[in-house]
This record gives sequence, C-alpha cells and structure tokens, in this order.
Amino acid sequence: MTLSEKTKIQKIKEKLSLPKPWDNVVIFFLNILITIPIFIIVHQNIIDPEWFLHIDRVLLFVVILVIIQLVLRMLKTVIIICIFLYLLALIWGTLFGGYGFNSVFEDYRAMIYTMSDDANPQDIIIAKLLPFPNKSKIIDAVDYTNPKVRNFALKATTLHFQDVKGFREYRQTIQCFAVFAEVKKRWNYVNDPKGREYIASASESLQHFSGDCDDHAILMAALIRAIGGTPRIIHTGGHLYPEMLIGTKADLENVIYLIKEVLFKDESRGKEINYHIDERGQIWLNLDYTAKYPGGPFMSEEILGELTFY
Repeated sequence: MTLSEKTKIQKIKEKLSLPKPWDNVVIFFLNILITIPIFIIVHQNIIDPEWFLHIDRVLLFVVILVIIQLVLRMLKTVIIICIFLYLLALIWGTLFGGYGFNSVFEDYRAMIYTMSDDANPQDIIIAKLLPFPNKSKIIDAVDYTNPKVRNFALKATTLHFQDVKGFREYRQTIQCFAVFAEVKKRWNYVNDPKGREYIASASESLQHFSGDCDDHAILMAALIRAIGGTPRIIHTGGHLYPEMLIGTKADLENVIYLIKEVLFKDESRGKEINYHIDERGQIWLNLDYTAKYPGGPFMSEEILGELTFY
C-alpha cells in the first residue's frame, strides 16, 4: 500500500471518527441501546436453568455488556458505521416482523413506566427480564382456532346476558363476560400429576372442565381470543391467571357499572373491582377462577411475567 493510499484511509477514518471525549460518551450510550434489546432477545430464547434469584440472567446481561463494549471500543474509529448498522438491523426487523423500532419503543416505555411515580407495585411487569415458565407450551395450548373452542365460546354467549340491552359499544366485553360466567359455573379444580407440570390445551380442557390454574388460564385466554377479545396470562410465581383487555380508564367506569349494576349484581355487591393498568394506560380485568365475578380479588398482585394474545 502506497503512502498516498494510507493517507486517504487515515482521512476517511478521521471523518468517521468522533472527537474526544464524545467518542466515549457515544460508545457508552450506544452500548446500552444495543445491550438491552440483545439481552431481551437472547434470554427469551434460551432455557431457564432456574438459578437462585435468576443470577444466570444477571451474568448473561453483564457478559453481553462487556462484549459489546469491547467491540465498540475496537471500532470506535468507525462508530458512525456501527450506528448505521444498528439502525439497519432495526429497519430490517420492522419491515420483516422481527425486533424493530416499535419493539425497542415498547421495551423502553415499559422500563420507564416501571420507574415512574405512576406505577403501582402490582402494575410493574418485569416479563421482559424474567423467563415466562413453559412459554412455548402455553402459547401452543391456547388453540383458539380449534373449532371446539370457537363453538363453545359461541354457545356461551347465547346462555348468558342475551337480554341485556343498551350497551352496544360493550357487546364484545359482555360476550367475554358470558364466557367467564359459563366456565366459572363448570370449572372443577384438579391438581397436576405429582412431580409433573401438565399443561392441557384449551380444546382438551373443554372435555371435562377440570384442571389447575394454568389450565383454566389457557382455556379462558383461548375462548376470549376466539370471539375477538384480547386476553393475557399473568405469572405470579406459583400461580397463573387470565386477564382481559377492557380499554381505557373511561371504559373502566362503564364496565364497572355493567358488572356491579347489570351482569353480576349479587356476586359483586359491596366488592371491589380488581384490575391492572399497563404502561400504555390500558386496563386489564382479572378473570381468575377464584373470582366469582370479572374483576374479583387477586390471589397475588405481584406480576412476574405476562403473555398477551393479540
């Protein structure tokens, strides 16, 4: 390589480099921006060894942080190219359904929400940081497209609350409550086989309406999804239960009126309506099998994870 060629390469590097101390500042923030989404993607796709206090996840985060810091420092003369490649990866994820700009925005908004004064302890969801137990099995078990699941959900809507008039805007919510009422009437709690976590699909649970908390949560999530509702399953450590999206705080007032004055008057008389508010301000109503009405008492308010079925 001639001297003139070396000089040209050096000039290109100088143009792509940032002046000190801004190069170290940019590297630090770029490291944080890259490490967090990479950590979230990795931890959600590897087996959870169930170490004490999830020390394995802490070590995983530290390892990723150190590796990216070393790489960025090695490439600090072309830091602008690194930023470009990072943005290119997010564009690819946005266009082809992977981890994109919207995913980054949602993850950071959730983290900011959990640090804000508006977040109640029971509303702080750290599902992004802790593995959801049996996640893939549960997702497969919520077989809402199964004809048996769809047909039962349709039948339930004809058995309850058909004579309720004047709430057209909340027709779907009322139908989901009808499904809750029918399952509540039939459900029989039965433990899993000793020493084994048995996860039944929604279509399987319809055969006997029996099972434990995760089987009930799976069934309710599938039935609500089958008639157009938006359910999610909450993990609290030793318990799983379903919730359903009812909308905004304005919707909450109307739904509470429906529950307490129209649909579940006797069951909810003098009782509190329990719900969670997520980082977007959306209201999720408790539908646990232990509740006698939608929004009944929580068995546990701590949220360690959630699976949402949009």
